[in-house]
Amino acid sequence: MTITANIVDIINSRCFYGDCFVEAGQILSIQELSDEKPGSPYLMPGFIDAHVHIESSMLVPTEFARLAVRHGTVATVSDPHEIANVLGIEGVEYMLKNAVQTPFKFYFGVPSCVPATKFETAGDTLDANAVRKLLQRDELCYLAEMMNYPGVIYSDPEVIAKIDAAKEIGKPIDGHAPGLTGDAAITYINAGISTDHECVSYEEALHKLQHGMKIIIRDGSAAKNFEALHRLISAYPDMVMLCSDDKHPDDLVVGHINKLAARAIAKGHRWPDILRAGCVNPVLHYGLQVGLLQSGDPADMILVRDLESFDVLTTYIDGVEVFSKMKVRLPEVKTETANRFSTSAVSVDELRLEGQSDHDVRIIHAIDGSLITGEMHARLPVSDDGYYLTDRNKDILKIVVVNRYEKSAPAIAFIHGFGLKKGAIASSVAHDSHNIVAVGVDDKSLVQAINLVIAARGGIAAVDARLPTGTSHEHEEVLALPIAGIISGLPGEEVAKLYTRIDHFSKAALGSTLKSPFMTLSFMALLVIPQLKLSDKGLFDGGQFRFVRLEVE
Repeated sequence: MTITANIVDIINSRCFYGDCFVEAGQILSIQELSDEKPGSPYLMPGFIDAHVHIESSMLVPTEFARLAVRHGTVATVSDPHEIANVLGIEGVEYMLKNAVQTPFKFYFGVPSCVPATKFETAGDTLDANAVRKLLQRDELCYLAEMMNYPGVIYSDPEVIAKIDAAKEIGKPIDGHAPGLTGDAAITYINAGISTDHECVSYEEALHKLQHGMKIIIRDGSAAKNFEALHRLISAYPDMVMLCSDDKHPDDLVVGHINKLAARAIAKGHRWPDILRAGCVNPVLHYGLQVGLLQSGDPADMILVRDLESFDVLTTYIDGVEVFSKMKVRLPEVKTETANRFSTSAVSVDELRLEGQSDHDVRIIHAIDGSLITGEMHARLPVSDDGYYLTDRNKDILKIVVVNRYEKSAPAIAFIHGFGLKKGAIASSVAHDSHNIVAVGVDDKSLVQAINLVIAARGGIAAVDARLPTGTSHEHEEVLALPIAGIISGLPGEEVAKLYTRIDHFSKAALGSTLKSPFMTLSFMALLVIPQLKLSDKGLFDGGQFRFVRLEVE
């Protein structure tokens, strides 16, 4: 096969018109014919998502691939800790088994934090011995994000044993330390942590980078750090990568790393620097077997319309055309179901919370486009029989987390920022233990939404319980996620349409003001991201790393 196009040589920061000769999945040679020819398409290495949880797309790997290749993505560095927190090693095996059925290049890591903390109930545990055994497997390429940064800083024996195992076996270690700076960050980096995708400010990222850590700039469905960090692309092109981290299916249909590259061009960055971040640096850092459009490389490459929009015309993986002329040429794979879901329906009585009108309470402040939350204090209305009420006029709603693995009392708190005017939304996609999390304006709506998720044995739901059940289909929407309670198993485009519908319902019918209500909801139980969060065991201060009372003392 010979492809004639403008050849994008990222390694040497050159672009010229030429022929690329491919045989048996490998680039034999590239012949320069002339200077760059305006109007001709550009042949370049494929994009790589340097940090992503495939499960957050609600798709199995083979269906994720069928959407991603449309946007020129040929490989991902993937942490399967979402499914591992539900199913343990069985979950990691599930992802590997599905992924090998497509030519798309998935590079999975070994989850380092299952469970993420001891302050929540997860479905399984991966201790240091289990992590070491997994790291010894060739198909698992790195130790995935070490979220327990206090454990690193204070030398928790179990945490250090996992890090030491990765060092001894010679595999990279990914980081996760939002807001960590100064000596604490240096201690964390010196432990062997090589990347971070959680930086929220340029100053934080620069500090970590200057002490040897590579910074992964994230633009996902909920967390978006590109605006804060994009200056690093030109300043430190060899130390930066690009990722989505968590990408919901409706967003993945629209674009992937190619859209982030186009945004960087619009900001004035040079294409060689951008494509180093989006194509080259992940290969070098993780040792991926992904081609970089050099003689002898695997023919993992894409034809794009230009180096501004990065609109993808054709995608090749190992020399095979997997996307062209708007058609995906990857196999549809029959999926199996694996799950762990053992709880029963909740009642309105279980969601009542006794309170006093003369006490300030702690309120989670959800921030659109950020995983970080704030803490507010306010006095709440109290019912005549002595129970706290929501205050929708002030956007103070009730948040509930229900243990999905065994029947126990729900954890209850209050939250600001979702903007719901009526009804409730609920989800069993709740990082990282994936219990059921719900936000609503009244207990009836919360119960209905939670019980819809339970009945589906996992999923997302939105309801307006003002309408009697059964009188109309317009008052509720459900997307079932029967694989581990977090993945659909349906084709990617179908999941995207179903998700778009329920997302629209949560905004248009229920009034949420968030760009991605369900993605934001999924992070409200993520204790390793400051500040205030809610686990199935109670209200948690991520800054102090301890439980706190609802009432302010």
